[in-house]
Amino acid sequence: MWHQIDLTLRPQRRGFHLITREIEAALPELARVQTGLLHVFMRHTSASLALNENASPDVRRDFERFLSDLIPETYPHYTHTDEGPDDMPAHLKAALLGPSLTLPVRSGRLHLGRWQGIYLCEHRDHAGPRTLTLTLHGDSGQG
Repeated sequence: MWHQIDLTLRPQRRGFHLITREIEAALPELARVQTGLLHVFMRHTSASLALNENASPDVRRDFERFLSDLIPETYPHYTHTDEGPDDMPAHLKAALLGPSLTLPVRSGRLHLGRWQGIYLCEHRDHAGPRTLTLTLHGDSGQG
């Protein structure tokens, strides 16, 4: 079976936000897949996706602090500055973390580790809604 939808997430402030539940809620078809894959694709160039710690909010704050230190808004050599001081750093952060995740599906659920969750990595201060393309492929296990 193949299934594909677009999921639009509400605007978020800059930071790392757990979106696992939103993705699962948008895909009731997951319940029919015994063995498969979910591909999650970010349709924007200034936000990204990551899979990491889903319990402690400190981890998400540390991600933001580290990337902001690594890629500062005040870097003097940016030439793409038309959309504000957070735009070019957002593009660089998104390029480093990447626009997609491919996740295993087993027995009707995402087969993640106990402490793993999907992050929307929002790199802009005042971003709008973000759209993900969710592509589910798998076997229902029924002949």
